[in-house]
Amino acid sequence: MQSSSTYSRRDFLKNSALIGGGLFLGFDMLGSGRFDAAVANSAAGLEGAFDFNAYLSINSDGTATIFSPNPEVGQGVKTSFPMTVAEELDFDWKLVKVVQAPLDTVKFERQVAGGSQSTPHSWKRLRQAGATARRMLMEAAAKRWGVDVATCKTDKGVVRHPSGKQATYGELAAEAAKIAPPADVPLKDPKDFRIIGTFVRNVDNHDILTGKPIYGMDFYREGMLIAMIQHPPAFGMKLKSLDGAAAKAMPGIVDVVSFKNNVAVVGKTTWEVMKAREAVKAEYEKEADLESTADHDRIFKELMAGGETQVKRKDGDTAAAFAAAAKIVEAEFQCPFLSHAPMEPMNFFADVRGDRAELIGPVQTPQSARDQIAKLLNIPAENITLQLMRIGGGFGRRLRPDYALETAELSSIIKAPVKVIWTREDDMTGGIYRPAARYRFRAALDKAGNITGYELRGVGINAGNPVRENNFPAGAVPNVLIEAVDHKSPITTGPWRAPITNFLAGAEQTFFDEVAEAAGKDPVTMRLELFRQAQPPLNNEGKPTYDPQRFIKVIELAAEKSGWFKKRKKGVHLGFSVYYSHLTYVAQVAEVVKRKGKVSLQKVYCAVDCGIVVNKSGALNQVVGSIVDGLGHAMYGQLTFKDGEPEQKNFNTYRLIRINEIPEVEVYFVDNGIDPTGLGEPALPPLSGAVANALYKATGKRVRNQPFAAEGNGMEGIL
Repeated sequence: MQSSSTYSRRDFLKNSALIGGGLFLGFDMLGSGRFDAAVANSAAGLEGAFDFNAYLSINSDGTATIFSPNPEVGQGVKTSFPMTVAEELDFDWKLVKVVQAPLDTVKFERQVAGGSQSTPHSWKRLRQAGATARRMLMEAAAKRWGVDVATCKTDKGVVRHPSGKQATYGELAAEAAKIAPPADVPLKDPKDFRIIGTFVRNVDNHDILTGKPIYGMDFYREGMLIAMIQHPPAFGMKLKSLDGAAAKAMPGIVDVVSFKNNVAVVGKTTWEVMKAREAVKAEYEKEADLESTADHDRIFKELMAGGETQVKRKDGDTAAAFAAAAKIVEAEFQCPFLSHAPMEPMNFFADVRGDRAELIGPVQTPQSARDQIAKLLNIPAENITLQLMRIGGGFGRRLRPDYALETAELSSIIKAPVKVIWTREDDMTGGIYRPAARYRFRAALDKAGNITGYELRGVGINAGNPVRENNFPAGAVPNVLIEAVDHKSPITTGPWRAPITNFLAGAEQTFFDEVAEAAGKDPVTMRLELFRQAQPPLNNEGKPTYDPQRFIKVIELAAEKSGWFKKRKKGVHLGFSVYYSHLTYVAQVAEVVKRKGKVSLQKVYCAVDCGIVVNKSGALNQVVGSIVDGLGHAMYGQLTFKDGEPEQKNFNTYRLIRINEIPEVEVYFVDNGIDPTGLGEPALPPLSGAVANALYKATGKRVRNQPFAAEGNGMEGIL
């Protein structure tokens, strides 16, 4: 079984403003007893509420308040988490009020938005929270009526009895909240779900569309100061001297201070601070190599030939396999550094007073931010509160809370509440980037076209481990050698949507098409052959690192829906790709049309096995968003350096995909009843491989390096 959704360019134009959302409950935790008017509406309806657990309370007015603990980055957990609780609570979704929970390490676990693991980690916890509260309400009703609780049923927030007696959850809440929570309450059979698996609008669409102050950039508190921080202009430089007198004398400026390598201009308004920062006279000196893109190209060449190699995987004897090969296929692929370029630049608010601190802002790792600030300022972690704001894009950038740390440190220095705002140029030039990498693949084929040996050498720049040694084709090819080399650079890098696999997958899948061509096999047929014989390696828990049957299912589904094995119209060319990441299997087919010598990407077919789909609307947005993101960066994205300084500083030189370039997307979800897996990232990695393979079919030219548009050969015009 599978469910399908089609997403066209018209749909994207119509709905692009509706993806994501988040609320903020903003109490002042420093003891003033006030809370911000901008978020007062978020607390409405909490009076007369009875808490059942950390996730929900039932209100006397018959509504339920469900708290969403994880940061909302547009991945939709602010909607899907409460949906999961409401499903097991057996509540009417129309009567649910959703509130963003603050950081609370006692009540919640893993309040993190990263790795596409929010739903897999919280799935059973959320369901248990709803089911437990539902049972308590049933017991309260049974006690009130003097009946056996087993004879009671629930339906959309009402407890019913065969005798005709019934009571709403609101009527039972006070009594139910006094009952001891039962243990091991049975959960619903997925076939009985009525909320999970449906299309539900994001709970904050209205606030987004009407401009409510729900993002970090919107936060305002009377009396707070505004600051901008100047960082060294190049990676490998440090602050030598500072003259801030001219800036400090400008209107609205309160102070100019330096700490570490930072120069902070503090004032009353954003514009005054921005203009004053231009008047700062700062001198910098070299403390490490100032690397340029030309240096990186040289480093890749040298390390691909030698370098301190780490053998990540060695199965069988690849040397013997290549010595005996009837044919050898070899190719290299390279990708540049990338900026995260979220629409909302970095920003944060901090009010540090003695041994206490209040933090407010968008961050993907709130506990890590709090703990690092506690260590930096020598403040007990329990004396620090952190309220989460909706995040205007992160893609991994806000997993690193460097901007939060500098805000807290600045507040402690100036002894005042302050909001730090980065400009777009700050954001683009201040790291933390997707690492640049280069890969060399080799495959040995026997006379029948079977792969007998496979070698991969990955070279990264600040990539850590630039390979994924336990992924396919490990276990599908008898002789495998995977090596890794990492160059340490002053350029700061970090997780970028689908870390490492965002390029590795596309390179691998392009290479497998080259292997299929050399073997004289259809690319899809060859992959199916490999998965049918695969014996995946085992992880540390003794479980297979991937499931060949789930791979086969998405491959067959994508091939079927795209008409892969059917005769196509003249000029229509298909490219295939499949990958497993974040516990999810994704197969994609790119459809490229060539007419009158012009090539264009018309459509992408996508088959996804992410287990149970909680919110079909959110799931569709995640998949389409990943495809659009992957396509745009494969085509255009690159960050180059000259003497340690980024050469692209804003969107006029850092090219992003445009709305009119988005192809039609058809998405199919495999309905297998398996617990949900990740979805925020897995549809991005295979996309570039599918497009590259389709382009080869249409043009006869291989594109191995990103961005594709920089390769020439007419690739810049395919969108």
